[in-house]
Amino acid sequence: MSDSGATLSWLLIRQDDNGNRYRVGHFATQGEAQAIADKLDGRGHKQLYWVERVERGPRA
Repeated sequence: MSDSGATLSWLLIRQDDNGNRYRVGHFATQGEAQAIADKLDGRGHKQLYWVERVERGPRA
């Protein structure tokens, strides 16, 4: 959960041309994350972007 209380269930990941992976950001919807991935992918760099659902366990 973010400070605003929204659940950020989608993660945008970037992999560079050396195979290094980085978390770009967390998003509330798959569509939001995919829109950013598409925008970044359109820049023509050699990075690969993809969206994954974040599985969150129960909070203690």
